[in-house]
Amino acid sequence: MQPAVTVGLDGSPESLAAARWAADEAEKRKLTLRLLHAWPLPAPEPTRVPAEVDQNYRARRLVRTARAELQARHPGLSIVGNLVADGARNALLQAASESESESEMTVLGSRGLERVESYFLGDVSVPVVARAERPVVLVRAEPRDQGPPPAPASRVVVALKLHEPPMPCSTPPSTPLRPGALLS
Repeated sequence: MQPAVTVGLDGSPESLAAARWAADEAEKRKLTLRLLHAWPLPAPEPTRVPAEVDQNYRARRLVRTARAELQARHPGLSIVGNLVADGARNALLQAASESESESEMTVLGSRGLERVESYFLGDVSVPVVARAERPVVLVRAEPRDQGPPPAPASRVVVALKLHEPPMPCSTPPSTPLRPGALLS
């Protein structure tokens, strides 16, 4: 399989925003876009039954509709649908842990939940981000109003090592930094 940008798709506005972002990224990187939809109890493949009776119809329609929208926006992009018979958390974690030759990154929609909401509503992104072996990108459907936009020179990039003990940072958070400065 050609390396892909994998996006988790559940039909929510957040997952559709993530799919659009992932399509843009896949096109920039000249990679395949993989639309991954997981559900735990797929029905056996029906033989000649109407769509309304087919229990897998919704899953197939969801992927087909997203693929058509994204293909219209990105005509030259290779897009594959992937229906997985598993829970979303397991399927996405497996995708986020595949080798680089299979999946360069996993993209998920984010509802931006607080910790308590996330716990009770079963946010899938938290365990995927925490345990993934490949990069994971979280995309929100709508930007939230969080004050004025940052100044042009205020880009911040942080690298995290999640599998090692934390290191203290001696730079106070209120200290202005010049572009390219490192926190220590």
